[in-house]
Amino acid sequence: MLLWDVYFAVAWVATQIMLLGAEHPGWPVRAVAAGLIVPLVPWYVGVGRRLLGEDPPDERRARAYLAGAAALFLPSAVLAGETRILAFALIPQCFMTLRMRGALTAVTVINVVPVAGWAVLWRPGAEDLLVNTLSALVTLVFSAVVGGWIIRIIEQSLERAELIAELDASRHEISRLSAVHGALTERERFAREIHDTLAQGFTSLLMLVQAVDAELDSDPAQARRHLALMDETARRNLAEARALVAGGAPADLAGASLPDALHRLTARQDAALEVTGPVRALPAGVEVVVLRACQEALTNARRHAGSSSRAEVRLDYADDTLALSVRDDGCGFDPATAPSGYGLAGLRARAAEVGGTAAVRSAPGDGTTVTVRLPVPALRSETP
Repeated sequence: MLLWDVYFAVAWVATQIMLLGAEHPGWPVRAVAAGLIVPLVPWYVGVGRRLLGEDPPDERRARAYLAGAAALFLPSAVLAGETRILAFALIPQCFMTLRMRGALTAVTVINVVPVAGWAVLWRPGAEDLLVNTLSALVTLVFSAVVGGWIIRIIEQSLERAELIAELDASRHEISRLSAVHGALTERERFAREIHDTLAQGFTSLLMLVQAVDAELDSDPAQARRHLALMDETARRNLAEARALVAGGAPADLAGASLPDALHRLTARQDAALEVTGPVRALPAGVEVVVLRACQEALTNARRHAGSSSRAEVRLDYADDTLALSVRDDGCGFDPATAPSGYGLAGLRARAAEVGGTAAVRSAPGDGTTVTVRLPVPALRSETP
């Protein structure tokens, strides 16, 4: 605002100098004209200066301010043509505080009324009237051109400010949605891990408790074996819980290969395991998906296939794929009518996360086969 203060002060002082130094009209008229524009200074300082600092200015207050400024300026400009110099300080304020139509109306009044009033009051000669009229028209055109440019700059600045505000709001919204999405993703991951580890372990414990309860009187030796298995299952669940909290590899994979982990898993579940193809270390994410898929498939077989059923697990290492197949010879089911459980949905989601697929094939009386295929780094052949 300091620049506009200086500009207004220079224009006002220059007008007073021109008024007091002119030869026509007479001294009393020039003194009155000079006195009429004195209140413009406190009017600008008290009202206009604060209005020009607003972004955007209040248009209703702007019209009131400019009406007051015109009421102080026009009588002086009619009395003495030198007062029109002050128009160069008022015209920019019109474009800075009003919209285009209102600004052009105000500028037209500031440029035309002084010349028309001066001509009516003093009856100048044709030459003086022509010069003043042309000067007013040139000033009006110049004001319209420059003022239009000023308004476009102001409008662009306002649009840019709104765009920046929208971008800032969008950025905060994206950040919030990203945080929400991250929390939901992490929640879903924890839900899958808990379902595939702790929940299955607790299910095994519950089944073992029921078995021990039935065997305590009739078969104490078998009950003790089941108690030992309960102890092992509880310890394994505790290790899985610690691995889940620490964010590390599953307990079965800690320090072991994938086939070794599957051997331990199938031994606990009384299932057969066959491993084919060149066994090699694979990315941890792929091995975790295979282990969890095998756990889920064996748990479902134990729950739903029937107590007399047997499960067979096949792990096939190919050149660029790893395939897991878990088949049981139980009662089977109709996939079209079976309720959608969280386990199979989680299995498919796990496979999809590493670019693989999971499929379930079953039919009533024909057992169930769960197949998971995952892409893996291609096997490099060593040349002698």
